[in-house]
Amino acid sequence: MNKLKSISTKLGNEIKLIGDEHAKVLIIGVFHGDEPQGKFLIEEYLKHNSTENLLFIPCLNPDGMKLKQRTNANGVDLNRNFPTKNWGEDGSEAGSKKGDYYGGSAPASETETQFLTDTINEFKPELILTLHAPYKVVNYDGPAEKIAEIISDIINYPVEASIGYPTPGSFGTYAGVERNIATITLELDEDCPVENLVEPVNKIFDEIKRAVY
Repeated sequence: MNKLKSISTKLGNEIKLIGDEHAKVLIIGVFHGDEPQGKFLIEEYLKHNSTENLLFIPCLNPDGMKLKQRTNANGVDLNRNFPTKNWGEDGSEAGSKKGDYYGGSAPASETETQFLTDTINEFKPELILTLHAPYKVVNYDGPAEKIAEIISDIINYPVEASIGYPTPGSFGTYAGVERNIATITLELDEDCPVENLVEPVNKIFDEIKRAVY
């Protein structure tokens, strides 16, 4: 597997970027440590498929995954920590400073966030897919509606332009809204056995690759 870059987290876990250095599609798993499906699905895809024309960060938040919690080891929700115009220290519509939606002490304060923003600046992907759970929806930001519809047809989840609640400092705002990168948040069904998601998600990976190339 072609590892392009990596970094060590607070707990000594590795975040790595793997794949084709010339690829324009970036796929990311495990923003939230209690949503491990993305890592499993990426690893299953890579067992039987090449990384040609694809970049992967299989697990952005290995510390949170190890701790079995949404946030990273510093208690920060990575999906509220991006340096957006609407970033706020609360990182939560409920104003919970140190709750599960805490946006950090400063924009991009976290190693994990910095790794992802640096990756985007270096490799300049044109399409980014992030894997989440549990809402069974295809959310998009930026110029990604057409690709969202393709994904919806494969996995039979509805397409939504908004997740339905405020997300200050979110990755979708950072990449899709403010940088005009086609950005998809695929919210998987957590009640569905993850093994049953392998086939449709593999097809999604292949289809989004075709959509860009």
